[in-house]
Formats: sequence, structure tokens, C-alpha cells
Amino acid sequence: MTFRLRRRDVIRGAGAIAIGLPWLEAMEPRSARAQTPSVAQRFVAVYQPGGAEQSRWLPSGSETDFQLSEILAPLESVRAKLLVAAGLDMKSALGEQHQAGIVGLLTGMAQGQAGKYVSGPSVDQVIAEIASAGKPRTSIEMAVRWATGKSHGLLHPINAMTFANDGKASPIPPRIDPQEIFDSLFGSLNPEDGAAAELARKQSILDFVGRRYESLALRLGERDRQRLDEHLTKVRELEGTLVSGTPVGGGCQAPERVDTSDYNPASGLNSSDSGSIVDSSSDAAIPKVGKFMMDMLVMALACDLTGVVTLQWSDTEAKHTFPWLNLSEHHHYYQHDGGFRSEECAQICRWYSEQHAYLLQQMDAVDMGGHTLLDESVVFVGSEISHPPTHTKTSMPFLLAGGGGGLRGNRLLSFNGASHNDLLAAILNLFGDPRTTFGDERYASAPLAGLV
Repeated sequence: MTFRLRRRDVIRGAGAIAIGLPWLEAMEPRSARAQTPSVAQRFVAVYQPGGAEQSRWLPSGSETDFQLSEILAPLESVRAKLLVAAGLDMKSALGEQHQAGIVGLLTGMAQGQAGKYVSGPSVDQVIAEIASAGKPRTSIEMAVRWATGKSHGLLHPINAMTFANDGKASPIPPRIDPQEIFDSLFGSLNPEDGAAAELARKQSILDFVGRRYESLALRLGERDRQRLDEHLTKVRELEGTLVSGTPVGGGCQAPERVDTSDYNPASGLNSSDSGSIVDSSSDAAIPKVGKFMMDMLVMALACDLTGVVTLQWSDTEAKHTFPWLNLSEHHHYYQHDGGFRSEECAQICRWYSEQHAYLLQQMDAVDMGGHTLLDESVVFVGSEISHPPTHTKTSMPFLLAGGGGGLRGNRLLSFNGASHNDLLAAILNLFGDPRTTFGDERYASAPLAGLV
């Protein structure tokens, strides 16, 4: 009989000691192993608010011979690992115009009524069950200049993007304080306290599962044994992180701490519905804080602290100003509150493309042993609407990047009105999840073809 493992299997040792397993070929049916490319290891979802004018966002040309648009031009440096997913409609986004878009972005679920959340999990949380197995954190959610305007700094369907796979689809608020994030992920631990002291006394939790590991390894194929060895090596490295307070191994190193004393992460608590209350200092610090968060995102993945990270550049209102672009009004004003301002919206969107390019470049600079962090990852970039003044959700401005699961870049694909639910299902497939639909079944048919 062929040896099989389940996704939730762990290596158990004495007492309560257990180590989660990485994704192994032994978890797939034999019929699927020969056909499925190496599964993706890490997932990143990035949200930028306000959509993008199609005439200024959509590249021109054919699948492999295309010209990036004025908005996407900053991504030229990572073009080889970029896939522009054009022509997708967010058909499940039923409800309030902006709210339905953001709560449905990663869930593929309909909101139905303004002020309500959704009834299904977001794809990042489903992926986390695979990609974060055995890692310290299931997922990490971050946001810059979040909960502006009508939500007044609080979690609300107007700013919620991730939902737990807990049977209730509980909304997960992002972490918004860059210093708290840094301390949590990379701050030193006192070896005399808590987990660090416990690990120091025990030397290694691997000592408690050694025999069971040896027994399991004998039953695995060569590639699975290699994956398992790499996984347990990283577990030992993470133990070193807890004891010393310094991440070790490969491309894993703590990013440089950035002074963000001029940035108030809770500024949204003092916001006005109209955006008339301006926090000039926090607004001016957005580029610096965003870069700091992207650096932490990359290192959290490189250090195997988690397999899933989401980053929101704001909420759907984005009622903050852009002083570094010499734009004194908030994003919503340029979308429609002040009448549609195409030039200003394009300028903002291009700046976001510059940030996406930086993130992808940093991921591509991390050597994971003959390939880069980006090569084994899938990065999804999306928004809650398409055309800013009309709030339409056809031809959504979606990007994919990386090489995880065999994802192929340097391409422009047009899906001619297909449902974005089918994109979410296809992303799950890149991580080895075999399901054929995701989200609201009314708007799902089959995983999108052509990503690999």
C-alpha cells in the first residue's frame, strides 16, 4: 500500500511536544504527484485602495509581447516574474460599493447588505493551513494608515480584508503599529524568561521527536526527505532565534528598525467622516512606514516565522493626504468626492506600483538556496473596485507575481469577464489544495487555466 500523510499530520514526541510538517508529496494522491509542479511555499496579498482607470492601467499587446501601461511601468524591473491578470470581474461583490469589494476580495463571498461582513474565510487563511504548518505564526496581517474616515480607527466592513477559517469567518484586524510589529517579530527575548529559558533547558524540541522523525523519514521518498530535513533545520534555527533574539540562517536577518515617532498608527481614531481632519505628520510618514512594513514582511517570510502575510496600504476610503506627491486632498476626493480627477488618481496608482515593485525586488533578492524567496512565493495585488468614479467591479486591476506552484510571469493574460472566484481557486491550487471552487458557489465555476 502506498504510504500517505494527511495535511494536518505532525511528528509527536514526549508529552505535548509536536512539530507540524511541511507540504510533502506523500500528502498528494499518487495520480496527482506526477502532474502537479512543486507547490508554492508562501503567500502574500497586497491591497491598494480605489481601483485604477483601465485606459491607464491595462498593458497593450499580446500575452508574451506587451507594453506595461503608464501606471504599471514602475514594475518593469520585475516583469519577468509578473503576471497581469486582466479582464476579471468581481461578480461576488454584492453590497455596499466599497465594502462589498474589500470583504469579497479574498473571500469570493457576497456581503449582501451594507455594514455586514461575509460568511466564508479568506483565501489567505485557507492557504495558511498549508503554508504555515509548523511555523510560529499562522499569518501576519499589516496595514498602513488604516481605518480612516467613517470607520474612525475601528474594524468595519469598509476596511476588513481577511477572515478566519474558523467556521464563523471572523474578521481579522491588521496590525497597524510598525514598532509593535517589529518588537513582536524581531525583538530580543530575555533568555531567562518564558519560552527562551524553556528551550535553553531542553536544548531542542527536535531531541524529543528524533526517533519518530527517523521512522517517518524511512517511509518517504527522496524529495520528501529533503523537504522534511530543510523544515526541521529551520525549526532548529528558529529555536536559536528565541534563545538569542537574533534571526539566523540563509537570508534571514532582522531588518533595520526605523524611527516612526512622527507616525501615529491610531490616527484613524481621530478621523472625520469627510476626511476634513488631516494628520499631516502621519500622512507624510506613509512612504517610510510602508517601506518598513514591507521590509518586515519579507524577513518574516525569509525567517519562516509564517507562510502568509497580508498588507493593506489603507482602507477603502483612504482619507489621508499624499504630501510626498504634492496632493493635498485625500484619495476619495480624487476618485469622486471632488469629481473624478484622472491625473491625480493615475499619479497615486503609479506610486503604488513603485511600492509593489520594491516589495517584489526585495523578495527576489533573498537567496533561499539556488532560488529566491519570490520564486517559491505567490504574490497577489488587488483592489476593491475597478473604475474609481463609478465603483464598477468589471476588469479588476489584479496582478500576480512569483514562481510558486509553477506560476509563470512575463505575461499578460485576459480572462474575458471570468469570475475572480475562479482566480482564488487557481491560487489555492498553486499551494496543492485540489478544490475546484472557492467562495460563493453562485459565482464560481472552475479554477482559472493558464497560470502555470
